[in-house]
Amino acid sequence: KQWYQRRVAITAGKGMHIRKATKYLKDVVAQKQIIPMRRFMGGVGRHAQAKAFNTAGSLGAWPKKSATVVLDLLRNAESNAEVKGLEVDSLVVEYIQVNRAPQMRRRTYRAHGRINPFMCSPCHIEMILTETESIVSKEDDDAPKKKSKKEKSTDCDSALIPLL
Repeated sequence: KQWYQRRVAITAGKGMHIRKATKYLKDVVAQKQIIPMRRFMGGVGRHAQAKAFNTAGSLGAWPKKSATVVLDLLRNAESNAEVKGLEVDSLVVEYIQVNRAPQMRRRTYRAHGRINPFMCSPCHIEMILTETESIVSKEDDDAPKKKSKKEKSTDCDSALIPLL
């Protein structure tokens, strides 16, 4: 629809791992997750899913067409990375930019022989994916855990036995 909807859909995946970004956008298409609207908020409805993002007024939307376009771009970038010999599992979306393109002109015919412009709002999308060194994994359960202040104080209390 509008170039700014593409901007919102694209910037939602900025800084994410490529697998996480594709899963997020697939959930947006299925309306399981929402994209928070922070900048272009005119006429956007309020939804309970947007409360998780702390947006002003819980404003959010599910721009399906824009999300599918971004999914296609991510899929294309993933295949380009495979051809170049990069490890796809370690790709992170580092840079995304959306710019307005010149509007394309058509005409729509109105009543009484009048003609009005029928414009579309295309956009140019730039995306840079980088390969990270390693993904941080969760801590092992075998590692010794640090004691909290309460645990330390209970250890000290049991050591202080009065001598009679």
